[in-house]
Amino acid sequence: MTTKVWRRRAVGEAPRGWPAHVHAVVQRLYAARGVSTPDGAEHKLARMLAPTLLGGMDRAVALLRQAIDEDWRIIVAGDYDCDGATGTAVAVRGLRLLGAKHVGHVVPNRFVHGYGLGEALVASLQPAPDLIVTVDNGVASVAGVAAAHARGIRVLVTDHHLPGDVLPDADAMVNPNLSGDGFPSKALSGVGVMFYLLLGLRAAMRDAGRFPGEVPDLGVLLDLVALGTVADLVPLDFNNRVLVEAGLRRMRAGRACPGIAALIDVSNRSVASVAATDLAFAVGPRLNAAGRLEDMSLGVACLLTDEVAIARRYAEQLSAINQERREVQAGMVDEAERMVAGMSHVDAVGVALFDPGWHAGVVGLVASKLKEKLHRPVLAFAPAGDDSDELRGSARSIPGFHIRDALAEIDARHPGLVLRFGGHAMAAGLSLKTVDFGRFAAAFDAVARTHLDDERLQASIHTDGELDYRDHTLDLARQLRHAGPWGQGFPPPLFENVFECASWKPMGSRHLRLQLRHTQGGAPLDAVMFGVYDGTPPPSRLRAAYELAVNDWQGRESVRLLLTHMEAV
Repeated sequence: MTTKVWRRRAVGEAPRGWPAHVHAVVQRLYAARGVSTPDGAEHKLARMLAPTLLGGMDRAVALLRQAIDEDWRIIVAGDYDCDGATGTAVAVRGLRLLGAKHVGHVVPNRFVHGYGLGEALVASLQPAPDLIVTVDNGVASVAGVAAAHARGIRVLVTDHHLPGDVLPDADAMVNPNLSGDGFPSKALSGVGVMFYLLLGLRAAMRDAGRFPGEVPDLGVLLDLVALGTVADLVPLDFNNRVLVEAGLRRMRAGRACPGIAALIDVSNRSVASVAATDLAFAVGPRLNAAGRLEDMSLGVACLLTDEVAIARRYAEQLSAINQERREVQAGMVDEAERMVAGMSHVDAVGVALFDPGWHAGVVGLVASKLKEKLHRPVLAFAPAGDDSDELRGSARSIPGFHIRDALAEIDARHPGLVLRFGGHAMAAGLSLKTVDFGRFAAAFDAVARTHLDDERLQASIHTDGELDYRDHTLDLARQLRHAGPWGQGFPPPLFENVFECASWKPMGSRHLRLQLRHTQGGAPLDAVMFGVYDGTPPPSRLRAAYELAVNDWQGRESVRLLLTHMEAV
């Protein structure tokens, strides 16, 4: 494996006041992430930020109250990723809980309608609804909102993406990232914004005496909120950790909606011990696969059904699509790696790749894989359609390079080169003319060179330091699984140690299974490393970065090291 710069996270303020049953290593891990006292890990729903702090709430709530009071036909317009699918399900289920009688949904097909609330999607709505509520999109849908208004349709935009220079003329808009919005957390996902809007709507209806009996319980939606938040890779700040932890508790208690329960089951994960990492690496990808290769309507249907048997059938279909996605992705990544190896401009800082045979739904995953391999910002492009003269690209970035701002800089330097773009600091999407790919690739590299120096282009691995051999215990592994919740911005614990390799063998065609002996002593430890075996034996003495995990095999739990990087020492 390639050499990386090893860096250790600073512990920060010394932990204090923790209960005796919380392992000292767990306390240290929290402190390294800015949480030095137990209250910083008390993810109680009562401590989440108030919905009243979110800008645009009053206007949006008033619009939804009118829609419910007057029995408007409401269409929820989602997005074709996991955040959009869960947000759509939250919106439909939540609005029905609060009394809306005519709620439907639509999800754009990326190959037919493009991204977001576009003109084509609006035109497809027959008959025209009274109100469109967007979820996880809309802040850039200037033309789509105008097309809706031309048909007499009101539009409520809920989104979390960064706004462009021009906002759509929506009837109401809720987005914590709008300029001037004072909401303390800018990290809400699309599903999180929708959940907050429903909380605000319920509060207004309750204050107006609309619930003479029991107030509807929106907590039933938290499993969906947790899944969408984790899968969208938004930073898990305290507020998002509150939402995710509440959703995980609901899942572990056996109260997840049938669709999520089925997706966990077909992923060979345990509902009773499900963790945020399971949502990120097993459940989320199965939902995302539908939007990448086919139609996310299947994913939304899985999340909306209340029939266990139907949910299981949907989950199995999604799992099969995900397997197909993995095969397509593997082929595209191999092609991309060969392409990079054969480049004459291998010194490119910003890497842009295009192949006419690539699948537009999978280019984001290709960009992500290449970004990890090259430690460079990467853009991967595919044809927008069979007869299209446009390309659709997906970007993934590295720390220190805000990819959405970089695209805005290119747009300012070369007006008209980029047709459409949007996204976040670490991921973005865009469209451009096929004939302009070469010009764009040069412009992207030029902008990357102005912002990235040699130090930032050096791949680093951040660990939580060494783990004493006596701490390789099942008790600590269990505590780590249920601590956190870990994710983007609140990274999973990663330890480093020097080991002797007592034995090893291939596992499948690309994986390794090893027995590692800690240099300090102790019994050999079972370890695995995925996707790295190329026929070369591992070093006899190695430095490894690893997660301390629980291996649950046929109902028996044991400690296993999940290696993410190793080097000979």
